[in-house]
Amino acid sequence: MTKRSILAAAFPAAAMAAVSQNAPAKTSNPTEAALAPYISSGRLPGAISVFIDGDRRETVCAGYADPETKSAVTLDSMYMQCSQTKGFCGVTIAILVEEGRIKLDDPVSKYLPEFKTLWVEKKGRKGERILAKAKNALTVRMCMNHTGGFPFELANYQSMGGWSRRMPLRSVAATAAAAPLLFEPGTAVRYSNVGIDIGAAVVEAVTGMCWEDFLKQRVLDPLGMKDTTFRPDAGQLARRLWLYGCVKDKPAVRIGATPEMNTPFGDDRVFPSAGAGLWTTARDQLKFYTMLMNLGAGENGVRILKEETVKEILAKSTRPKGMGGYSLGLTAPEKDGDGKWFGHGGAHGTNCMVNWHRKRLKLWAVQLRNNPRPWDKEREKAAEAFFSAKLDTAAEKAYTGRLE
Repeated sequence: MTKRSILAAAFPAAAMAAVSQNAPAKTSNPTEAALAPYISSGRLPGAISVFIDGDRRETVCAGYADPETKSAVTLDSMYMQCSQTKGFCGVTIAILVEEGRIKLDDPVSKYLPEFKTLWVEKKGRKGERILAKAKNALTVRMCMNHTGGFPFELANYQSMGGWSRRMPLRSVAATAAAAPLLFEPGTAVRYSNVGIDIGAAVVEAVTGMCWEDFLKQRVLDPLGMKDTTFRPDAGQLARRLWLYGCVKDKPAVRIGATPEMNTPFGDDRVFPSAGAGLWTTARDQLKFYTMLMNLGAGENGVRILKEETVKEILAKSTRPKGMGGYSLGLTAPEKDGDGKWFGHGGAHGTNCMVNWHRKRLKLWAVQLRNNPRPWDKEREKAAEAFFSAKLDTAAEKAYTGRLE
């Protein structure tokens, strides 16, 4: 890739018009400089980076959405946000908590009777597998913060269609209720798409609506998120960021299809996975995470949640003390404070974190599998240069690029 093509991918067409055909590309910020050598070598096909600090904003779109056709990355490139979907479910739960229709410590069986009697898998004296009735009631809170005792996915996950489910959320919940838990509810942590799906099924039971319809009506449409969907159409898929696999010291290798999602993506056989199913764009993601950064108010002025709701059950952990920080579908600090961030990452490398105290946001969008990713350390340095402070990235890394 030439220096000219790197610049073309990193800046809007209007900005490129003034650049001479033979003029060398110049980087205007540390992020562009950090990414440029990896883009030019093909190790990083394309990426989007956005930093916000109050009224200051840096946006970098570098490389290609599709290296084979040389289509540039833009803020409107579609991609799978994978586990970042969990935060959207968390917001729908928070809306119903705010309205008094759900309490986080309500037993799930209040809304889904099949969860009244649960079984926990344990080891007997001779190491044999035995089942015992659960002593603790499974609560909505436990489902949403990964302390419910559920596996990452159900045993028949792939036959269900992966993240493009082939069965409704209520059926996912019923299947989970019939299977043994991995531990006593509320006593340990196991990252789980299943628990989040159960939370979404609770939303359906309370509202009488499909969860995806409630999400669209109460969150996506009010925020103007037109490209966030479980069923991307042909036009949206035409501008997708293609999935690639990282290879040490070599150009990334095209994977193409999302292994966790069976095609087709957009017909009536597709049901949402609240744990990992949403497609989106950086432009749309910014609207959602800006709302969280602004404590419930979108950049368009529409209020989704009250400030206290975001502060108390989204921006800080809802887990028991000592179990790590996680709120409702979002990684969050055990104790909120001035320097603390909350947000989420996704299996294909996407991540967005916000700090509501200082009105800061950092978004990273790629579609990558595997390691190494040497640009991450350089990107962290660029972020610190922008925010002029050393950043705690532990929570940011916890759920980025993670597949169980």
